[in-house]
Amino acid sequence: MPLRDLLLGLFVIAIWALNIIVIKVGVAELPPLLLTTLRFTLVAVLLVPFYPVARAQLPFLLLLSFTFGSLHFGLLFIGLQQAEAGTGALLVQMGTPFATLLAVIFLKEKLGPKRVVGLLLSFAGIIVLAGGPTLPTPLPLAILLCSAMGWAVSQLLIKRGPPIAPMALAGWVALFAVPQVALGSWLFESDQWQAIQQASWLGWGAMIYTAVMSSIVAYGIWYALLRRHPVNRVVPMTLLVPVLAVGLGALLMGDSLGVHKLVGGGLVVAGIALIVLNFSRRPRSV
Repeated sequence: MPLRDLLLGLFVIAIWALNIIVIKVGVAELPPLLLTTLRFTLVAVLLVPFYPVARAQLPFLLLLSFTFGSLHFGLLFIGLQQAEAGTGALLVQMGTPFATLLAVIFLKEKLGPKRVVGLLLSFAGIIVLAGGPTLPTPLPLAILLCSAMGWAVSQLLIKRGPPIAPMALAGWVALFAVPQVALGSWLFESDQWQAIQQASWLGWGAMIYTAVMSSIVAYGIWYALLRRHPVNRVVPMTLLVPVLAVGLGALLMGDSLGVHKLVGGGLVVAGIALIVLNFSRRPRSV
């Protein structure tokens, strides 16, 4: 990969790792579902007018807005309000093992020995994390794992669904998710208007960052890289996201770096590496 594209890929990884920290800052000032509603609204406003879709694709996008918008992002914001940033970043990475299991069950994909070991390591890492002091109650663990499952289900739907341009998908999923998360905020949260009035530039900056930088800029660069390079050269860089997020959480948020987080996180990342990396070598030409 040329140095320019490598640096662009690392820039995207930095955006996504910092996004975890930014969400933590945002949910400290705005209720999580309200923040999610504002985020989706901004994404929809910026993308939907410029990326139309066919009417036949709307039912698929509506379904995806529930699994990807409400389940994944809504639960991610709720979970990060109650868990440390680094721990949350590690738990959300379980979407990859979940997607692997779902592909085996529903798509009849084969599960080789390497991926089996990767799954076992990933789930062992979650057990270690769950026993650590960074999750004092099982609630954040369950919420973030459900968020990861929402991501996994969404990936299978995207794989089997109609071909839709990435920016169009992001915009219309956000549009359809707005009333869902807004209803959730109305039912389960309170003092939303007061929170909006009292939010500082940090809260509003967090909302804008998650919408513009994480959803639009980062994914725009990422999909451009995927078009120019083989998937196996681009996707493995995502393994750096939880590692960098844990480091940023300790540096910027004062998160702990205890044995449970380091060992459990190492197992999760190692397991995901076995699942996504391809170690086979092409035979050399004579």
